[in-house]
Amino acid sequence: MQSVNILASEEKLNPLIPHPIEIVLSVIVFGLLYWAVRKWVVPNFEKTFADRTAAIEGGLAAAETKQAEADAKLAQLEQQLSEARHEAARIREEARQQGAQIVAEMREQAQSEASRIVEHGKVQIEAERQQAITSLRAEVGTLATGLAGRIVGESLDDEARQSRVVERFLAELEADGSTSGVN
Repeated sequence: MQSVNILASEEKLNPLIPHPIEIVLSVIVFGLLYWAVRKWVVPNFEKTFADRTAAIEGGLAAAETKQAEADAKLAQLEQQLSEARHEAARIREEARQQGAQIVAEMREQAQSEASRIVEHGKVQIEAERQQAITSLRAEVGTLATGLAGRIVGESLDDEARQSRVVERFLAELEADGSTSGVN
């Protein structure tokens, strides 16, 4: 019967249902394990998470600060670039004005130089004209004296007489030229 009892007791035990002592021991071990994890492991995880969160937030704050600095620097550089462009435009405009002024001055100098050259030419032409008139008077005087001497039949060697005759002859020629020029 013992074998029947062993078989019967084995039949009474269900392998799917644990023994009550195993349940109690499992709950105690689970409680101790839970308590140990909560006391030592969870605070370390929380500390690590807090450190990472602080590092990330600090990194984000630093990145935002750097971004703000970069934006400010970019704005400053754009302003400097704009000022440089304005300065370059101002310098170009000044150069254009100076160039126009230099051209005007050069034109004025060329005009005055041309006027001076023309005036010098007029003076030189007038001097040559006077020289030609003097030369012609002397030549006409010599011819007139020689001709008058032949016509009159007397010699006009005397300087004063010769000069009077030449002056009278030229005066008559000028008077005839001015009356014929009026008609």
